[in-house]
Amino acid sequence: MNTVESEMLARNVRRLGHLDLPGAGQVTVRGSHAYVGHIPNAHHLGTSIIDIGDPRQPRVIATVTLDDHDSHSHKVRVAGDIMIVNHERNMSKIGRRAEQLPAARRALTEALKREPTRKEVAAQMGVTENDLAMLEAFEQRGYHNGGFKIYDVSDPARPNLICYHKTGGIGVHRFDMDERHAYISTEMKGYVGNILVIYDLRDPQRPQEVSRWWMPGQHVEGGETPTWSGRRHRLHHALRFGDEMWASCWHGGFWVVDVTDLARPKAAGTYNYHPLFPEPTHTVMPVPGRIGGRRIAVAIDEEDQALSASEEEARRGRAHACLLTFDVSDLSAIKPLGQFQVSELDSPFSRTSGARFGAHQFCERMAGTVVYAVWFGGGLRIIDVADPESPREIGHFIPQPAAGRSAPQSNDVALDERGLIYMVDRHVGFDILEYEGSR
Repeated sequence: MNTVESEMLARNVRRLGHLDLPGAGQVTVRGSHAYVGHIPNAHHLGTSIIDIGDPRQPRVIATVTLDDHDSHSHKVRVAGDIMIVNHERNMSKIGRRAEQLPAARRALTEALKREPTRKEVAAQMGVTENDLAMLEAFEQRGYHNGGFKIYDVSDPARPNLICYHKTGGIGVHRFDMDERHAYISTEMKGYVGNILVIYDLRDPQRPQEVSRWWMPGQHVEGGETPTWSGRRHRLHHALRFGDEMWASCWHGGFWVVDVTDLARPKAAGTYNYHPLFPEPTHTVMPVPGRIGGRRIAVAIDEEDQALSASEEEARRGRAHACLLTFDVSDLSAIKPLGQFQVSELDSPFSRTSGARFGAHQFCERMAGTVVYAVWFGGGLRIIDVADPESPREIGHFIPQPAAGRSAPQSNDVALDERGLIYMVDRHVGFDILEYEGSR
């Protein structure tokens, strides 16, 4: 990359260190170590632990692999000496279609007044007969491995598995934790889509369920009926701030949950800005302190799909996933304030076929008014929300794509106590960055 290109792809940010680490879903930093959860991969790599004591020479000191090849472990959190990773089913090209087989057979049987043939079932499902065989095999086998694993990382170089706690459905996605509790987003029997399940970690070898929270309509076994289709409204994950959980709920917007009594979580406020904004809510959190006397929150949406060239052409004019600000002074009357978009002109990878461009995630804790966020094809964006009605960018860094890739896919970002920035890529890449405006 020449000097001109380098200047174009970074402003007020410089790279200190880099590893060609396999694709990752999350990075967490504690002390002098970074913990990275990996996207499903051929080597069944689950978690990497990296010594970042010297940010210019990061080195992997331990890895955790999965012997369950139907699952992945792409999220990781650490509190004290405890590391938790998710255990979630791998998604295939046929996704969750096996779950639809019984209903499809029933509908055909009622319509035809007889047992349908395999060809008729395949046609009803919109799959080939070969794919139908895969669906039937999965229907019989099922998936029973969803949950989370707890490791002792008192010696980060030697993570020791101490508990594998199973939950339900396809398992656990993103989550939050502290030294006493885990706030797990998981599917559970009797519910449609992920819900919040809170666990007591007093004895990490035997986590105990404390309570559950879900959006009205999710608890179908309890007699509730969703007002949406499929799993469009579900918990992505919830972050704890004091006596509140800030819950991002995909196409259901976001909810604020009162956990003053942890055993009885209750909704305190909600705001759904979909479908005006087409991409689902990925993460939401309150800004510390008040700005102009108002309590402010920030949310970030996820650009949900990588599109082919023909699909990209068809979606021209559709808004990209972005960051939004809200006045949450009164949780019963939340108000939208502003948004921050990255223009397609601000990245050379904005229209790369088969790659996502828009927003995905931000660092889940902040000090002051600065948000560190990542756009898939737009890299790191450092955003000041001191004026929540007009957020402004104060720095950015767009990594070059890994060899053989047409675009970067920046996926997650975290900060350490030194203020250094850690960014991972869905394909390949682990960067340690420094915001030069902070020096």
